[in-house]
Formats: sequence, C-alpha cells, structure tokens
Amino acid sequence: MFRYVVPKFPTANVTASVEFYKRTLGFVELFNYGDYAAVKRDAVEIHLWECQDKNIAENTACRIAVDNIEALYTEYQQAGVIHPNGDLEEKPWGGKEFVALDMERYSMIKKIRSLVQMDDVV
Repeated sequence: MFRYVVPKFPTANVTASVEFYKRTLGFVELFNYGDYAAVKRDAVEIHLWECQDKNIAENTACRIAVDNIEALYTEYQQAGVIHPNGDLEEKPWGGKEFVALDMERYSMIKKIRSLVQMDDVV
C-alpha cells in the first residue's frame, strides 16, 4: 500500500534553503510559499518549513537510499557538504553510508545508503 514518504525538514530560511538544495545538492524546486517549500531530485522529494527552534533542526534527519552511492558521495564531497565524521564507509550492519550536511550545517540528510544494500535490509 505505501508508495513513498516525504520528509519535512525545518530551516531558519526556507528560500535560502531551497537555493542551497538547488545549487549545491542538485534538486529542483517544486514550489515555494515563503515559509513552506518543496524540492525534488530523482524520486526523492523533501519539504522545507520555517522553524527558528535550533533544537528541532539539530534533531531532524532522514535516511535516503540511492544507487551509485560512490558518484553521489564524490559530487557532495566536491560541494563541501560531507559531515566531518560522515565519510563514505561500509557499515557493520551492511551497506555503505555517508552523512551530508544542509546549508545550516545540520546533518539533515542523516545517512545516504546504497540502494542494493537497502533492498537487502528490507
């Protein structure tokens, strides 16, 4: 029955975050109402909502399954958005993961996992 999920990430500046997702992370803008917006890359859609509570933003994240994780890691490494402790690595529970940061330097995209390994887990 389930088809997909759309995470909602808090941000202090929705419009600036939309631009960051477009310029830096390779997403396209779906809509922007000022305090609420959506971006999309391939099959991944992310909504952004205005929130000034830093604690909420620091504790919001999601996992995204991808194919060709090495290419995406290289792209994001060149963009300077890899978490200092989030390099691409094999995990003991299976799969490769890395951590990407958003514009405000939070680990919004907490773990990006190789799709093949995600299929094995599910």
